[in-house]
Amino acid sequence: MKNKTKPEILIVDDDASHRRMLETVLSAEGYEISHAADGREAVAAVQKKFFDLILMDIRMNRMGGIEALQLIKDISPGIPVIIMTAYASVNTAVDALKSGAYDYLTKPLDIDELKIHVKKALSHFRLERENLFLRERLASHFDFTEIIGRCQPMIEMYETLSLVAPSDATVLIYGESGTGKELVANAIHQNSPRKDNPFIKVNCAALPETLLESELFGHEKGAFTGAGVRKKGRFAHAHTGTIFLDEIAEMPATTQVKILRVLQEQEFEPLGSSKSVKVDIRIIAATNRILEEEIENGNFREDLYYRLNVVSVKIPPLRERKDDILLLADYFLKKYADKNKKMVKGFTPRTIDLLLRHTWPGNVRELENAVERLVILAREEMLSPEYLPDAIKGFDGKSRDESIGVSAGQSLKEVEKQMILQTLDEAGGNRTHAAEILGISRRTLQLKLKKYDIT
Repeated sequence: MKNKTKPEILIVDDDASHRRMLETVLSAEGYEISHAADGREAVAAVQKKFFDLILMDIRMNRMGGIEALQLIKDISPGIPVIIMTAYASVNTAVDALKSGAYDYLTKPLDIDELKIHVKKALSHFRLERENLFLRERLASHFDFTEIIGRCQPMIEMYETLSLVAPSDATVLIYGESGTGKELVANAIHQNSPRKDNPFIKVNCAALPETLLESELFGHEKGAFTGAGVRKKGRFAHAHTGTIFLDEIAEMPATTQVKILRVLQEQEFEPLGSSKSVKVDIRIIAATNRILEEEIENGNFREDLYYRLNVVSVKIPPLRERKDDILLLADYFLKKYADKNKKMVKGFTPRTIDLLLRHTWPGNVRELENAVERLVILAREEMLSPEYLPDAIKGFDGKSRDESIGVSAGQSLKEVEKQMILQTLDEAGGNRTHAAEILGISRRTLQLKLKKYDIT
């Protein structure tokens, strides 16, 4: 089988002149073009070969776009389909998206907008296929199923994990709060030779300094006031396994010295004892701080840093994983729908828009909490933005939909005009920034402003 050099696009439209126009435009962009005159021909074409993208009209003589879309998704779920329609309404868009469409465009088509949407769809699904291939290859040797993500930074992280997990190397995990550092530590342990032995977790920030050393190293009876019995520490419990030290930067200097000794000599002394205890353990540490800065400020030992940082793993924040937001949201929807026995199927387009626009300062944990809340409070099968936290809805506690007054039955042109006005207001009148928010070129925005007589 020869390697494909050009993406192949199937254009489905019963208007022959419109098909030819699209072929002219897209061929000039370097794409291979095939044609189908209606939904039946499109389904037959998909049964014979794979296409990278399908552009399909929604109203055609023998079989319409929605019906064809549903059949195509049964044959090849991975093909992105962009619906084209001259009959623009909110309900039409919802039907298309619920049936599996990647996106939709309204006729007459804006050529610049068309090119942007086609390029975006091809890029998104090419990356998804590459990532899926890599995940399947890694899955034959490693189990990272608890970690959700297909964007390029996550793929690079999987590759690092696949190399470090089978070793006995000390690992330092960097990541903001809520990114899933404990999940990554657990994945390293579960894919290591120590997987059948203990995995002990310690949150260094959750324990007061007076108790941390006792928790880590244990103590003898009478070692301090209140030590009525001998206690075995977490390091002893982790013998032959792995210990995970979360938020290592919160550890006091005196404890850092003792951790350094464990790393160097694999031994420690319980509080109140002069006898060293030998252990065979792997240490994984994590922090949401920049340790180099902590060293400069005198808060963290440089020698301990170098001992911990044999291999570093960086978890990207959710704002740098935009392509993973809906993947994670769907995962959490299924998780909490099953847990709460709720009959919910997905998110409305308006909810999706808000989820994609939010910057997620609380990262994956914030997204999980938001989806759990939506599922619990849901009254319909499709989750609307009504119960999203105000920080996600924005606009002084109102959802974006409420702020522009969207209602079923409105034409997409009217909705689009109101959205442009709202976005311009949000961007302080800066048209370049507004175009970036809307995901279109500045020239396309200028044309739409002229079209709607917006000055």
